[in-house]
Amino acid sequence: MGNPRFAIARRELGSLRKEKTIVLALAIQLFVAAFSSFLVVGLVSLYDPGSASYQVDVAVTGDEEAVEDLLRAVGTEDGLSGRPYASSSDALTAFQQREVDAVLEASTGEDGRIRVAAVAPDSGVETTAVVVRLRDALRELERTERAERSAYLATDPLSLPPAAESSPYFGFTYTVLVPLLLFLPVFISGSLVVDSLAEEVARGTLELLRVAPVSFAAVVDGKLLAAGGLAPVQAVAWMLLLQLNGSTIESVPWLFGMVAGLSAVVVTLGAAVAITSPDRRVAQLLYSIGVLLVFAGTSLLPLNPANTAARLALGTAGVGAKAAVAGLVFVGVVALVGLRILVDRVDPNELG
Repeated sequence: MGNPRFAIARRELGSLRKEKTIVLALAIQLFVAAFSSFLVVGLVSLYDPGSASYQVDVAVTGDEEAVEDLLRAVGTEDGLSGRPYASSSDALTAFQQREVDAVLEASTGEDGRIRVAAVAPDSGVETTAVVVRLRDALRELERTERAERSAYLATDPLSLPPAAESSPYFGFTYTVLVPLLLFLPVFISGSLVVDSLAEEVARGTLELLRVAPVSFAAVVDGKLLAAGGLAPVQAVAWMLLLQLNGSTIESVPWLFGMVAGLSAVVVTLGAAVAITSPDRRVAQLLYSIGVLLVFAGTSLLPLNPANTAARLALGTAGVGAKAAVAGLVFVGVVALVGLRILVDRVDPNELG
């Protein structure tokens, strides 16, 4: 029998490392939240490059009549300005000397159609913004030409609905940011369960825990409650912070239920993997693959977790979305029951 003082010290060292892991996970998320405004602006630029405040200068050349129509379309777009050039060689020279960011060469065919050849940077940070700006200008040109030539159609075209102007931050907040803040604590909770159980087995501290008047099932339940119970509470805290920041979040109780059900599924998966495969590296790999498969599979559903979270946060969730949340909670309960059956069949002496 080993030295009891050494065993106790080893147990305390393992507990201290797990506490440091939890604190580090929370510190990383708080660090991210501290720079949320900067991150939102940067991520929105990736989510919708057209929303970035980037000025694009375009050299326009080609047939005189087509150039006038193209300059008119370019002038209607924010962040885009056109400069007429007498020839395509002059426009390309200006592009190569970085006097302009792109080149549009317009020509009119024998059938009266306008054909536009675009030249844009092939690499660099500004490429996406330039291409998006050019795309919007060409779409405006297409709409203008369709409207001007509608009189030559044999039948009247259907009238388009009025264009709805919306902020890209609105779509990003509810379709990207809200699901990210809801599901990130769930992933971390499952990973903590895997590490906690795997390290208990690897360091031999599980034997010390079993000396106490608690069963192996109680030890597993305690770890599930400590990690899985933190995720829904933290998710609700994120939603409240978004509300304080001016973003309206509806159906917070339903969001809490959805995160709680998903957390039960994920931490149960992590515990099952850690029990059946105590090696930490293998367990983390299997857990990561399992989580990816779960979310990849559910993303194919009409009411996938991200879609359901966005609808609940917007307050547009119908009966189907709420039924999906109830089903997720039911699956979480079934997963916990299944884990209890697995734990009862496992001999703790054979772990390791």
